[in-house]
Amino acid sequence: MRIGIKLMLVVAAALVAAPPAHAQRQSLADRVGALEQQMYNNSANQDLLNQINQLRQQVTSLQASIEQLQHDNAQLKQSAQDQYLDLDSRLNRLEGSNAPVLPPVPANAPQAAPAPAKPAAAATSERPPSIHGDPGSLAATGDERTAYNVAFDSLKAGKYDDSAQLFLSFLQLYPNGVYAPNALYWLGESYYATRNFPMAETQFRELLSRYPTHDKAAGGLLKVGLSQYGEGKVDQAQQTLETVVAQYPGSDAARTAQDRLQSIRLGQQIR
Repeated sequence: MRIGIKLMLVVAAALVAAPPAHAQRQSLADRVGALEQQMYNNSANQDLLNQINQLRQQVTSLQASIEQLQHDNAQLKQSAQDQYLDLDSRLNRLEGSNAPVLPPVPANAPQAAPAPAKPAAAATSERPPSIHGDPGSLAATGDERTAYNVAFDSLKAGKYDDSAQLFLSFLQLYPNGVYAPNALYWLGESYYATRNFPMAETQFRELLSRYPTHDKAAGGLLKVGLSQYGEGKVDQAQQTLETVVAQYPGSDAARTAQDRLQSIRLGQQIR
């Protein structure tokens, strides 16, 4: 009897100690959920790693593209600079090679008296007269054409300071002479050749103001623009050169102005 009672007490205690079935099922579900969450987190981490690898590949590809673009840009800049220097050099040679041409002698211009014949030996050994712009000296050489030639020969010889003084003196002697427009133009050229751009611009503007229809007007307006560029007035120079192209289409002055405009624009692009 006692043994039976003890057995019953042991069974009852075991039943009391064991968790209920629904509690066991809940614990198992939690464990399965935790495992699923862990698997999900591992999958998300793998996706994140894949995205990071893709971004790294894209960054590497972009860096290669940037380096290629920088290389291409450097080549284009060098090419533009070479073209600018070549064009600028050709324009400078063109401007420097414009040899002065004497205008034809007008029918009503006074003629110089013929010089007396001299022996050949004396002609080769005689030194030319030295004249440095004194009005009295110029007047003593003869008429207007002779005075003009004295100044012009000095310009052709590259004695620009002397030629400037000679043309100034010529204009004092013959302010309204037949060769006054040409003298104004070459006076401006004398200043331009010595890089005295403000004085050059003044003379070319004087030519345009007094003789707007003269055949030197196109070249005078061109040189106004080039003088402005030499003074650093780039915007004004471009406007003046564009006016030359529009006002004198097809002329040598317009072609030179167009080339100079291209040179200026290329120079601005490579800076």
